[in-house]
Amino acid sequence: MKAYLALFALLIALPAHADWQLDPERSQVEATIFELTDNGPVEHQHRVRELRGDISEDGILTLPLRLNQTDTLDRLGPLPPWLSGITDMPLATLNTQLPPERLDALDIGESMVETLTFSVRADGSLQQEPVDLRFTREDLDTVRVTTAEPVALDGQEIMANSTLRSVLSLLGYQRIGDEVPVALNAILINR
Repeated sequence: MKAYLALFALLIALPAHADWQLDPERSQVEATIFELTDNGPVEHQHRVRELRGDISEDGILTLPLRLNQTDTLDRLGPLPPWLSGITDMPLATLNTQLPPERLDALDIGESMVETLTFSVRADGSLQQEPVDLRFTREDLDTVRVTTAEPVALDGQEIMANSTLRSVLSLLGYQRIGDEVPVALNAILINR
């Protein structure tokens, strides 16, 4: 019986890891696309909103990105019924790893910068990219995540992806610049 009590006391004394997940209401990525026209480059701002994902106990974050999370449909209006099924299809799926105990260890007001390697699966291909992210503990249950350094996606790789190229064509972009600057502003909450 003493062994069970000792084990119970030890379990209570161990720090519990938070169940961190993205708050879709406050998590988004903004991108700047430079459309190349005969009259020169034209800047367009776009947004991917309602980012959703949980950090598992082993630190894996899976983040699917779907067409209905982008502002594309806001700009185009309703799609024809025969295309409506594509709005919930993933454009890309991002995976990365960050042990939740790193977030748990942050004090309120404290920040840390981590270089996370994102695996991006899109259009049947897999690419890996390191990204510097800043994690700032705002309160006991909230961590803000932002890009720590400027980040730009390769415009040629975006246009090589048939799904993304189709979305850009729907918006009227036939050619885009070589770089697409992006900025992340997301909130992780402890549930």
